[in-house]
Amino acid sequence: MRFMFIVTSSHQGGPSEALLTEMHKLADREIKAGRMLDNAGLMPLAAGARIRVAGGELSVVDGPFVETKEVIGGYAIFELPGRAEALASAKEFMQLHKDFMPEWEGVCEMRQVAAGMS
Repeated sequence: MRFMFIVTSSHQGGPSEALLTEMHKLADREIKAGRMLDNAGLMPLAAGARIRVAGGELSVVDGPFVETKEVIGGYAIFELPGRAEALASAKEFMQLHKDFMPEWEGVCEMRQVAAGMS
């Protein structure tokens, strides 16, 4: 089963050096074990765009987005046996934030990936 973890936060700036080091250690371990398939942090909102369909019209708004309260900071995709293992993995990742950047507040949304249409 594939799971995507999506991390959101209203925290300004990136992770501390200590947290970044620990996240890299965790990612290296999970990649070597074959559980983590992909992961990345995302560039700042100023580098992005929102493409929206509303009222039958398509529009593009370049970042940054003033109404944004929480920002997606990164993601990871895992191949795991089931929900229990995915939950344990997400909790371990968030514990790193608690331990190495205690002022940080955020959410890790864990979602199972639907079967592809290939």
